[in-house]
Amino acid sequence: MPQAGPPLRLRFGVFEVDLRAGELRKRGVRCRLQEQPFQVLAMLLERPGETVTRDELRNRLWTADTFVDFDQGVNKAVNRIRDALGDSATSPRFVETVARRGYRFIADVAAVESAPVVAKPDPGTDDGPALEDEPVARLAASLSPGRRRRSYLWAMTGAGLAVASIAIAVWTLESRTPRPTPIRSLAVLPLENLSGDAAQEYFADGMTDELIATLGQISALRVISRTSVMPYKRARKPLPQIARELNVDAVIEGTVLRSDGQVRITAQLIAARNDTHVWSDTYDGDLRDTLTLQNKVARAIAEQIRVNLNPQEQATLTQRKVVDPQAYEWYLKGRYFWNKRTGTDFQRAVEYFTRATERDPTYAQAYSGLADTYALLGDWEYGVLTPREAFPRAKAAAIKALQLDNMLADAHTSLAFSLDGFDWDFQSAGNEFRRGIELNPGYATAHHWYAWHLSLLGRNDDAIAEMTRAQNLDPRSLIINADLAELLLIAHFTDGSIQQSRRTIELDPNFPLAHNQLGLAYLQSRRHGEATAELRKAVELSGGSATCTANLARAFALSGKRNEAIQLLDTLKKRSSDTYSNASEIAVVYAALGDVDQAMAWLERGYGERFNPGVLLRPGFDALRADRRFQELERRVGLGR
Repeated sequence: MPQAGPPLRLRFGVFEVDLRAGELRKRGVRCRLQEQPFQVLAMLLERPGETVTRDELRNRLWTADTFVDFDQGVNKAVNRIRDALGDSATSPRFVETVARRGYRFIADVAAVESAPVVAKPDPGTDDGPALEDEPVARLAASLSPGRRRRSYLWAMTGAGLAVASIAIAVWTLESRTPRPTPIRSLAVLPLENLSGDAAQEYFADGMTDELIATLGQISALRVISRTSVMPYKRARKPLPQIARELNVDAVIEGTVLRSDGQVRITAQLIAARNDTHVWSDTYDGDLRDTLTLQNKVARAIAEQIRVNLNPQEQATLTQRKVVDPQAYEWYLKGRYFWNKRTGTDFQRAVEYFTRATERDPTYAQAYSGLADTYALLGDWEYGVLTPREAFPRAKAAAIKALQLDNMLADAHTSLAFSLDGFDWDFQSAGNEFRRGIELNPGYATAHHWYAWHLSLLGRNDDAIAEMTRAQNLDPRSLIINADLAELLLIAHFTDGSIQQSRRTIELDPNFPLAHNQLGLAYLQSRRHGEATAELRKAVELSGGSATCTANLARAFALSGKRNEAIQLLDTLKKRSSDTYSNASEIAVVYAALGDVDQAMAWLERGYGERFNPGVLLRPGFDALRADRRFQELERRVGLGR
């Protein structure tokens, strides 16, 4: 006797699938489902309860020459299946997404042995009730009118009790069923470059940055910054683990492909708590419309997680932005090198941002990139350019960006940074910082630099709170974590500063400023041996940074090793030039040696070079604060303590 083949009709819930006819029916009524979604459904029904991987779907249903369209095709096919079944990605009854793997059919599936009785639908609904059950009709006909009346009353009473019992059961079940956790924080994992060309990585990274920046404008969302998500590039960690490490409710992952002047962005939203698929879609367009596509992705995500957008956010996310493709490419390359945060890479960033502005003089973001770069080129941490060389350029570029587009949060922030660090115009800087944060509350750098602004005003508690906000947005940023330790030390929370520096070192044991801050905190606690060890390490890891060298000299002076301190002081003096003298660093060593006159003389020189006023907050100058000359210097700078 021949062996029976696989069943040709399958039933699940109120649905039946006829594999031979390629039909899906609901209570006998045919549902409209196109061929490709039906084939995907058939594959899932072949292996109920098992994961069917995306690779298996591609190999069976998509030919090699349509590989590029696979992500879009499978996402749309699954969405159409869910529409036909009345299913939900968030609370699936039939098709469940297995994150980063594929899909699984989770309902019970049974073979249909005989031809089904097709029920005629009620004209007013697709889901009309079935015809009256025949055994019940025969029983009703056999009863006398009186008996039928009494039976009817008993039946109605029983039905009422049954309905009440069902209602109570449903209420009890719903009350015990945990409601989905609202999504109010998320991380955009680095988008995967599908071009197959490693030289295109800058484009995928740039698109990740832009999507983070766009979503960061939504005030109801906490969006993790670039620095903290980039370490997960190509990481094979489970999504729930990544979400726990970044302390977010959901993650976005996706791909980007650029080819022949076209760009495709595919994104999916995964709820982290139970690793469930919430939403996915693909967006195609001309490279000129890339910014518009990013807005569409952000708007779709906001709709999926039911975040309320204020009028400004709605206007921003619906705005159509067109950009010259070549200028945009140079802008992304500029950001790519800017994010590397080295002196050499900053100089390359300037080259690319400048090219972008020359190609498109109306491209506001390129000017904003120039402002960001010059601001850091003149900062003490990098010291590639003198403040007089760097900050006027940063300010001019920021003003130009805002003349072209006054809604650019990063341009307001860079302008504020220049107003604080070079112009010493703290009132105007505060206004610009607040405007930048209002436009993009998720921009960690704005909170980071605004914290230092508040510290300049003597508002230490507010400064620490603001730096903590920056840390929440960028929890793995080494400089934000190190600067939080420094603010704690300035506010004389020495033990807290020590603990924070240790946490920063756990993130990266080779980050020199973390060891620098820990050494300074030990120095405040008079733990001179531990301070010297940490500051030696900071000098070694930083390649002889002037700031770290000066702090080591200070540690030698305070621990009685005067000769060693003077040797390092001489080294710093030899490294000085007519344009930039490391005056603040030399002054702090003289203060530790007890030579107040020399300390003040070098601070005056630093004042003439337009030092960053934040240097006067350092604990190394605490011994000078009672000196009338130091107080007068603070007044001229505008600190007004």
